[in-house]
Amino acid sequence: MGIRTARQYRDGLKDGRRVVYQGRRVDDVTEFAEFDTAISHSALAYDIAELEPDLAVADDGDGPYTAFYRVPRTADDIARRGELIESVCRLGTGTIVLKEVGSDALFGLLRALTGEGLENAKAFYDHCCANDVAIAVAQTDVKGDRSLAPHQQADPDLYLHIVDEDEESITVRGAKVHTSFSANADEILVLPTRAMGASDADYALSFAVPVDTPGLTLYVSPYLHGDRDEFSHPLSSKHKLLESLTVFDNVRVPKNRVFLARQPELAGPLAIAFVDYHRYTAINYKLPLLDLLVGAATMVAEANGIIKAGHVKSKLTELISYTETVRGFGQLAALRSTQGDNGVQLPDPLAVNMAKYHFAHGFTAATTTVLDLAGGLVATGPGGGDWADPDTRKVLEKYFAAAVPAEQRLRLINLIGDLCTGSWGGYQTVLATHAEGSTEAEKMQIARSFDPTRARNYVSELLGI
Repeated sequence: MGIRTARQYRDGLKDGRRVVYQGRRVDDVTEFAEFDTAISHSALAYDIAELEPDLAVADDGDGPYTAFYRVPRTADDIARRGELIESVCRLGTGTIVLKEVGSDALFGLLRALTGEGLENAKAFYDHCCANDVAIAVAQTDVKGDRSLAPHQQADPDLYLHIVDEDEESITVRGAKVHTSFSANADEILVLPTRAMGASDADYALSFAVPVDTPGLTLYVSPYLHGDRDEFSHPLSSKHKLLESLTVFDNVRVPKNRVFLARQPELAGPLAIAFVDYHRYTAINYKLPLLDLLVGAATMVAEANGIIKAGHVKSKLTELISYTETVRGFGQLAALRSTQGDNGVQLPDPLAVNMAKYHFAHGFTAATTTVLDLAGGLVATGPGGGDWADPDTRKVLEKYFAAAVPAEQRLRLINLIGDLCTGSWGGYQTVLATHAEGSTEAEKMQIARSFDPTRARNYVSELLGI
């Protein structure tokens, strides 16, 4: 098949998958109105093959396939991947779309594994390329008491683990959480969430199964539930992700789909291999979001007639510095990328984690600045129903005009409200803090990745020691 259309992707979701939403079974995710926005959002990962084929379609001589799955071998490949992610997420208003995460996981498998697990991963990779598969990644276990190792938990199912094995399969039980796209993907790819000791061998797991596999149930979060009008919610009315608690209740996994089983020494390296790619993805999918903040701040300051004020210029400069620092670290991660294990190019972990930490650490201050420039109408302004009524609209046009007509000003303010406040803005704030790893995890990786030899040698030379 090679390259699928958005329609083929959507039709492929019609199967026997078990999805539960607010306590009720969803029989067909493609016919469930509450999921339509999310499926349309993820379909952008297929639309881009038609919109930007030079960037989004790869061909190594055996036919076209999605460029998301092109294995990076050079620094230029890493940079091109960053461009592709930024481009598709510009369509998605700075929110991750679909294929980015799954491809991060594929590269992690190909880089970190050895032996039979690597051969199975290569076969799965070929399957994904040939069939343009949409992959959801289930990495984060529910974890229970985080002061305890997996094998020490009162309930062994708080980490996904092997409960049985025969010649052809393993059987697993437990749950993963924060699984983005699970209800609108084709396959679930499981990765270990952390380093494991010998006593945790049953928890050292990686495999892939179709979403409709018996025993697999997705409990989808209702966050961002409900209809949103385009005037009041220009972003969240068109873009949304589905996240789930992903429960494996004695799920049988064929051994040719198992990439890691009872090899605790590889659990940590595989988890980190995924994260190194995933945080590079995070940098690039956040760039359109940062451009939205800078563009909206500038335009609303103009609309409110305050663009020439000294404090406004200072605030805009801070936003620009914040945005371009993240962008610069992302470009540095590609320039400093190195050839990793199994010939897979690796973005520089130091630059990647500095970029992600800088983004997360500064996001709340950046949105506060934009809200400051927008003013109180973000919370007290009119809604879509007001704007749709001709008589009310005349009043709004008269009294909300400023340096620009009322419609332009109100639409800017509503975009800022959607981006920085309410459920969509809150979602973005949580993502900034926790998605792709917490700020503490990023700080740990910065410390691990930094080589102090040059700095220490310089001090030693000056002191003659």
